[in-house]
Amino acid sequence: MSPDPCPASGLIRPPAQRVAAEVNGRYYDICIGYDLLATAGLFCQELGWRGRCLVVTHPCLSHLYWPGLEQNLCRHDFSPQLVLVDEGEESKSLTTAGFLYEALYRTGADRHTPILALGGGVIGDLAGFVAATYQRGVPLAHFPTTLLAQVDSSIGGKTALNYHHLKNQIGLYYQPSLVLSDLGTLSSITARQIQSGMAEVVKYGMIASSDLFAYVESRAQLLLALQPEVLQHVVATCACIKAEIVAADERDKGQRRLLNFGHTVAHAAEAVSNFSLTHGEAVAIGMVVAARLACRLGMFSQEEASRLVVVLEKLGLPTVLPPFPAGEFMAAMQHDKKARNGKLSFVLPRRIGEAVVISEVSPETILQEISR
Repeated sequence: MSPDPCPASGLIRPPAQRVAAEVNGRYYDICIGYDLLATAGLFCQELGWRGRCLVVTHPCLSHLYWPGLEQNLCRHDFSPQLVLVDEGEESKSLTTAGFLYEALYRTGADRHTPILALGGGVIGDLAGFVAATYQRGVPLAHFPTTLLAQVDSSIGGKTALNYHHLKNQIGLYYQPSLVLSDLGTLSSITARQIQSGMAEVVKYGMIASSDLFAYVESRAQLLLALQPEVLQHVVATCACIKAEIVAADERDKGQRRLLNFGHTVAHAAEAVSNFSLTHGEAVAIGMVVAARLACRLGMFSQEEASRLVVVLEKLGLPTVLPPFPAGEFMAAMQHDKKARNGKLSFVLPRRIGEAVVISEVSPETILQEISR
């Protein structure tokens, strides 16, 4: 497969890559490349799927991708039904899930009717939850259209809904049968969304690959410009790392907990800011807090903590926690799903490329660090 020119920029697009994901003896492909949505029907047909399918997406994405996707699916013996849900966290609700159940019922869906999730984390979480629970499970494919979803949330089988102020508190693990990451879709999202996804990229470098971290350090501007070869290398590397971690620990009992690096502080920052911070912005701040906690505990060097701050700033991400009320912030952290018996655990770096879960960090130590 030879590289293709990128029509918009004249840049060369590398050939698509497949990353094999395996969970409990069940395999699926994570495909990364350009123009993959134009052949989505073929990928789905390779899985033995045909006939009815439900495509779940946002109205803005339907305008961009539905005409071509519908045409391709029909060409490969599918009868696709489009279902639109509003953008935003509000759509990750039991009410919206009920709307999708009704759509499946009206479509005549059975246990062999696939759901195709076209969008970012909200669509992936919502459609994944519905796929896992309708008739006790129907096939699922993710077509992620944001960087954060392509490197992280579409891989690994986590699904979630919100309930009033409780974010991601209702969910289960349900693996997809296919992840199709069309990198061309990233040209349609905002610079802030790209930057937000870069926080998860840096996370993978911090917890698992010093080589990836150094690659991002030296190519930050190329990444932000979505240079095809650099972008594909980074997305594929992150997909490989996450697939390996999930294969070893699907249900967050051991190694998968490392994926929460920066997230204990991030989830609290999102909540206390009323979600004015994006998830990636909050994770960037959370990683810096975790790195400084590790320095305070003598686990991590100041030099490497500085490298983390510098690369995040190169990628246009915040590194300082806004001035939230300390008591409110600490209370929000206590609601973290990873808290056990009221005690917080933190993922802390030992060095760039290696991290460890610390089961108990004293509230006083955390308070000192977030109050800096």
